Amino acid sequence: MPKFSKQFSTLPPYALADVPKIKAELIERGVDVIDLGAGDADQMPPPQAIAAIQAAVTEERYSRYPFQRGLPEFRKKVAEWMKVRFGFEVDPFEEVLPLIGTKEGIAHLPLIYLDPGDAAIIPDPGYYPYFGGTHMLGADVVQVPLRREKGYLLDWSEVPADKLRKAKLLYLNYPNNPTGGVATEEYLREALEFCRQHGLLLVHDNAYSEIAFDGYRPPSVLQFEGAKEIAVEYQSLSKTFNMTGWRIGWVAGHKETVQALSKVKTYYDTGVFLACQAAGVAALDAWSEFAPKNAAIFEKRRDAAVEAFREAGFEVDKPKATLYLWIPIPSGEPSVEFARRILLESGVVLFPGVGMGEGGEGFFRVALTQPAERLEEAAKRVAKVL
Repeated sequence: MPKFSKQFSTLPPYALADVPKIKAELIERGVDVIDLGAGDADQMPPPQAIAAIQAAVTEERYSRYPFQRGLPEFRKKVAEWMKVRFGFEVDPFEEVLPLIGTKEGIAHLPLIYLDPGDAAIIPDPGYYPYFGGTHMLGADVVQVPLRREKGYLLDWSEVPADKLRKAKLLYLNYPNNPTGGVATEEYLREALEFCRQHGLLLVHDNAYSEIAFDGYRPPSVLQFEGAKEIAVEYQSLSKTFNMTGWRIGWVAGHKETVQALSKVKTYYDTGVFLACQAAGVAALDAWSEFAPKNAAIFEKRRDAAVEAFREAGFEVDKPKATLYLWIPIPSGEPSVEFARRILLESGVVLFPGVGMGEGGEGFFRVALTQPAERLEEAAKRVAKVL
């Protein structure tokens, strides 16, 4: 048998890859497991989306190949929603591309721009497709640490000059997973100017724009003048509408990049299931009613979890957005060892910070994917172990 490629062989191991096995064994022994690991909400999607996909699967036309063009109604609805939500216009057929969830679209993007020796600037910690998509091409991954004292904003002045000269992409993600950090409009304008000066494409992952609290309204990087000339933005139905398993999202913005990604995807997939796109239309139609109520659920959970973990002795920031708390490990224990020990001794699944990059070491992530009382119970169990 041939050997694995160098790029595959040097992929970092997935943190706590054995969690499903440990979790299953604990449940089999009768342990009450509280899973706060994955950002997979326990709430239902909009009933309109469920009804739409139920109707669509009974129609022959929705079972055919979607190809990259997909369902025109979905493209139009995406453009309409972005106009209503953020105030800018995109051409639904030239500047929008449906994706099988944003993860694949993010991971495939470097195929357009990067050769070995090129570089991409990514946040550390950060969503691992930023790393994986770059690394698998043999390009340099320039990881810039997200620091608490800087509000978890990526500081591009920390990029070494020799790396910056090789860079073609800058990844940003605000509201941020895993830290909960948020970006001001001024920061995003500065990011655009930085990319303009250095010939970079700004890649903004805005998957959590509708999970925000305390009246905060996250901006889109595309809402600023001239942004479509140098930026693309990813959006997803996963978090906004509790549709993580449905795998549907989109990328919008810079026309040439969107069209190039469509070309790349023709070699990897044949598009998003058309019935799922029909459900996406229904979900976006329900946005103005559904999204605020959904965010309110997570806001209450955030408040309960912050208070509970503070009472348990942890130093916890109160995030303005996302489904997560990002908490320092007080003992200084490595995050994987800490998370495994907590799981085995308390039945609580936590995500170790190093699972999202070396910059996450020393932290753990709590997903607000359980009711408030379960979050409070989890905090008590963790405190008892410590």
